[in-house]
Amino acid sequence: MKSVLWVQFSKDKRNPLLILLLIAGSIGAALLLGGGVQSLTTVAIFSEEANAEEIEKKWEALLNTDDSVKFEVVEPEEAREDIKKGNIDVAVKVMEDDYRILTSNRIPSISFIEEHVNSVFQREAQINAIESQEDKDIREELESYLDDAPFQMEVQGLDSEQIPTYNVRTQLLFAFTFLISMFILGFKVNNVTHDKVSGIWDRMILSPMKKTSMYSGYLVYSFLITMLQIIVVLIVFKYVMHYDVGDKLWLIILITACFTFGMISIAMLITGFVRTPEQFYAIYPSLIPVIPLVSGAYMVPGTITNPVLLFIADLFPLAHAMEAIMAVSFYGAGLQDVVMSLLYILLIGIVAMGLGINLVERRSR
Repeated sequence: MKSVLWVQFSKDKRNPLLILLLIAGSIGAALLLGGGVQSLTTVAIFSEEANAEEIEKKWEALLNTDDSVKFEVVEPEEAREDIKKGNIDVAVKVMEDDYRILTSNRIPSISFIEEHVNSVFQREAQINAIESQEDKDIREELESYLDDAPFQMEVQGLDSEQIPTYNVRTQLLFAFTFLISMFILGFKVNNVTHDKVSGIWDRMILSPMKKTSMYSGYLVYSFLITMLQIIVVLIVFKYVMHYDVGDKLWLIILITACFTFGMISIAMLITGFVRTPEQFYAIYPSLIPVIPLVSGAYMVPGTITNPVLLFIADLFPLAHAMEAIMAVSFYGAGLQDVVMSLLYILLIGIVAMGLGINLVERRSR
C-alpha cells in the first residue's frame, strides 16, 4: 500500500497545479456566491427629493440600528454609478415615507437588508399614524414605554438559551467545499482506471503486492488529499475570514471524513461501470453537479419537499452530511445528535464500495 501511496503522491508533487486550483476554486465559489467575507456590510443611501439632505439625515439615523449593517449617505450619481459598475451590491433610495432598493445582483444578504429597511419604514409609519391622531410627539414616550413594557417576551432555543440563527453564507461555504472535494476525490479514484488501461495494474498484480494493498493505496490517497483540501478551506474561512462555523471543528472534520469515505465509494462504484478514464470523465463530472441541487445544499432547509427528490438525495452522502453539518454549526449539536446521519453515510459508503470493487474485479477478468 505504501508504494501505491507514494506513486500517487509523486504524481501530484510533480504537477500540483490542479489540486491548488480546486482548493482556490472552492474558496472563490463560496466568497463569490455566498456574498463575500463575513464582515460589517456597508449600504449606500441617497435621496433625490427637494429636501434630500434632511431626509438622508433622518433615515441614516433610523436605519443604523443593526450591528451587522452600516448605512452611509452618498451622492445619487455616485450610488447609481457604483451599482452599474458592480462596485457595490445594493443601495437604498429614500424618500419622505418610502424607499426603493437598487441592486446589481441578487446575493443572499440583500434579502436581509431589504427586510431590515422595510421593518424600519413600517415602524416609522406606525409612529407617524399614532402622532397624527394624538397631535403630539410621542416618540420618546413610546420608546421609554417599550424599554420597560409591562409584558416582556423572552426567546430562547429548544436546548439552550442561545437562539439558533441560520446563515446562508455558512451553508454555501460547506456546499461549495463539498462540491469541489467530490471532483478531487473522483479524479483520484479514476487513477485505478488509468493504471488498468496503461498496464500498470497488471504489473502490480504480478508483483508480490496483494490486491487489498493495491485498492487501499488508491483509496487512502484519495481520502487524504480530499481531507487536506476540506481542512485547508475550513481553516481559512474560520480563522482568516472569521466565518461562524460553530465551536466544534473536530466534529465537523469527523463528518467530512465520513462524507469523503462515502463519496469515494460512490466514485469507485462509477469506476466499476466504465472501462476507460474517458468514460469516467464523461459520466462523473455530469453527475456530481446534480447531487447538491437534488440534496438542497444551495437552498434553505425544507425547500425541497418532493418525495421522489428526497428519496434520490438520501441515496447520496451529501444530504446526510449537510444535515449533520448544519446541526453542528447552527444548533451546537453533539456527536450523539448526528450519529444517525453518520451511520447512513457509512452504510451508503460500505454498500457502494463493495459493489464498486466487485464490478472492477469482474471487468478485470
